[in-house]
Amino acid sequence: MDIGEIARRAGVSRSTVSYALTGNRPVSEATRRRIQTVIDELGFRPNAAARALKEGRTRTLGLVIPAAGRRLTDMQLGFVATVVEAAAGADFDVLLSPSGGDHDRSFERIVTGRRVDGVILMEIRLEDDRVSRLRRSGLPFVAIGRTRDTAGMWWVDIDYTALVSRCVHHLADLGHRHIALVNRSAELIAAGYGPGHRALAGFSEAVAERGVAGLDVCCGDDAPAGEACVERLRAEHPEVTALVSVNEAALPGIQRGLERAGLGIPRDFSVAGVAARHWAEDFRPPLTAADVPTHDMGARAVELLLEQVSTPTAYPRHLLHTPPISLRSSTGPAPRPAT
Repeated sequence: MDIGEIARRAGVSRSTVSYALTGNRPVSEATRRRIQTVIDELGFRPNAAARALKEGRTRTLGLVIPAAGRRLTDMQLGFVATVVEAAAGADFDVLLSPSGGDHDRSFERIVTGRRVDGVILMEIRLEDDRVSRLRRSGLPFVAIGRTRDTAGMWWVDIDYTALVSRCVHHLADLGHRHIALVNRSAELIAAGYGPGHRALAGFSEAVAERGVAGLDVCCGDDAPAGEACVERLRAEHPEVTALVSVNEAALPGIQRGLERAGLGIPRDFSVAGVAARHWAEDFRPPLTAADVPTHDMGARAVELLLEQVSTPTAYPRHLLHTPPISLRSSTGPAPRPAT
């Protein structure tokens, strides 16, 4: 049986059946019931489309990713892969949509086009227009990250404030008196990127508490930017003996920059940070870091979204991850000043 046979027996056009199955355009409830009756009478084998029609859902989740012009970091790709995997496990498809700049129309189609049952947002800003738009629409959504005001919001996030603070305390305990924070790009920070601002808050609080000198620097999301960042630090602030990085994509460049400067890790310079586990383990020597649980975060985001979809009146829930700092080999006692 094909869509033409369903349309003929229901007395509607093929396009109407298609719209009813996909949710791409509104179809009256009476017409939807008539199409479903035909499917039931013909004993059509239930599949995703039929279930979607019967349940009044699309069985598709939207995943709003950063603009296509920006290369996704490994952590972001990890979130995408995990969301797709978790959704498939629940028999849902995932529709990817970029946002920002020229892609605002794509995001608006996700919100208004009845293409998805709910949305997962990535790369959240402290003041995020996308969150405001989704709140107004009533479409269920979960954020990987969180805005400044989280009232009524479902979200999953990393506690960058606490984790960066712990890294600073660890380095201070080792005797480091001049510590740098390698943050995300200046453009992201200026746009209000939540993790970057919360990392800076944790860094500032910790250096003040420990009475050490702190320097925060912005860095692009790639290895060349990381290498340039280290070169600039060595040229302008040679007193810095340790850094905390929340920019995992810059880590290979940070390592290369320290090697080119002739600095041994951790003999001459210590490095700690917040990163996905494989970045930490690939660093040489392995990075002392809080390992971001991308798999668990993506899976929990899907779980929370499906809870909203099935129970629209459910009370908003959130999950704040604070993984332990894994002490590896990239941090050590502060080097003794040259005599």
